[in-house]
Amino acid sequence: MTTAQPPEKPRLRTTIAGARVADLADTYGTPLYVYDAEMIRQRCRDLAAWDTVRFAQKACSNLAVLSLVRSEGVMVDAVSAGEIHRAMAAGYPAHDANQPGPDGLPPVHPIVYTADIFDRDSLDAVVKHGLHVNCGSADMIEQLAERLPGASITLRVNPGFGHGHSQKTNTGGEGSKHGIWHEDIPDVLRRAEWSGLQVSGLHMHIGSGTDLAHLAEVAEALERVAIEVGRSLTTISAGGGLPVPYKPGEVHADLSGYFTLWDAARKRLEDRFGHRLRLEIEPGRYLTAESGFLITEVRAVKRQGSRKYLLVDAGFNTLARPVLYGSYHPMSLCPKDAVEVVEDVAIGGPLCESGDIFTQIDGGFVATRPLPMAAVGDLLVIEIAGAYGFVMASNYNSKPLPAEVLVDGEKHRLVRARQTPDDLIRGERV
Repeated sequence: MTTAQPPEKPRLRTTIAGARVADLADTYGTPLYVYDAEMIRQRCRDLAAWDTVRFAQKACSNLAVLSLVRSEGVMVDAVSAGEIHRAMAAGYPAHDANQPGPDGLPPVHPIVYTADIFDRDSLDAVVKHGLHVNCGSADMIEQLAERLPGASITLRVNPGFGHGHSQKTNTGGEGSKHGIWHEDIPDVLRRAEWSGLQVSGLHMHIGSGTDLAHLAEVAEALERVAIEVGRSLTTISAGGGLPVPYKPGEVHADLSGYFTLWDAARKRLEDRFGHRLRLEIEPGRYLTAESGFLITEVRAVKRQGSRKYLLVDAGFNTLARPVLYGSYHPMSLCPKDAVEVVEDVAIGGPLCESGDIFTQIDGGFVATRPLPMAAVGDLLVIEIAGAYGFVMASNYNSKPLPAEVLVDGEKHRLVRARQTPDDLIRGERV
């Protein structure tokens, strides 16, 4: 990806996927998450070269989104009992892996449970539904064998290095809890054999925002481990981490180069093993980030010394990425009246926290953005918010979770109702 950062231009926005921003806010209230269905479809189709596209639903797990990607032939990854339940509620079967894939490819698992542990609920769900497991810790092997003897498993391997747009999203190397350490693979293979489990898959994911140079290292590392595992392998997974452009000057990943790199590794392994291998990719943010928009209303305009603030009705309880990672999101204004003046402003939320700032950089320092001059009642649109947006939302300050809306062609519909005050205290006792 290019690192050049030309100055950001002030933005006005009146529509999302053809629907008027003002109409969406009037109909469903704010703050409001809005998803563009056609953008999700396009991102699914971008990856058609891969044998299997498996959505990491932790990025955006609304049932309507899961159903949409399922209709595009995308399989799903689950990291909890709750995500298993969601996948099945969205129409994914527990398993239909008895049918061989096309062109001699091994069968595909509709739902794969991927984690570094089994909590008790997750293990129960995996056993109940006979789900395939991607094991990130060796201890999972005996735990699964005791409950589901004879199962096949995938190993998630930590190759000893990682990459990410933030250290908190780096999922490889000694600083990461994820995956089985690459030097432990021989011991893990023995434990699997003693437990009566077959290692049929290999998965390697080192973090988000990787470039082709890092991906080439991952492919080489996976190939080395695959040779250790041997001919029992039927599937290799490139993991996820495909970047999307958030900042001006950033571009999409070279998808053709990415596939070519992994396909070459797959073919070398097929030649060695003498049978076909299924090649999977596991995108999360790539499928949904650009489809998502957070509409929020300007509720106060104030000046603190030389800096001007717009305070909106969404906070880090609504979108946590800026406060967690210093993440950048493009922003645009939907004003009630025509605007010509542009000014640099900081954008903050309603929470009783100094860190409740959307225009902060890594380290928590407040930054500003050029935006058309705003007034109370105008709408601010936070863009590229479809990944790790709603799914990380909370009830901090007893704020209700926002509504979610799907725009599909000329229609838009509510796909999650806004929480009510009664929802906030449901289950509590005096």
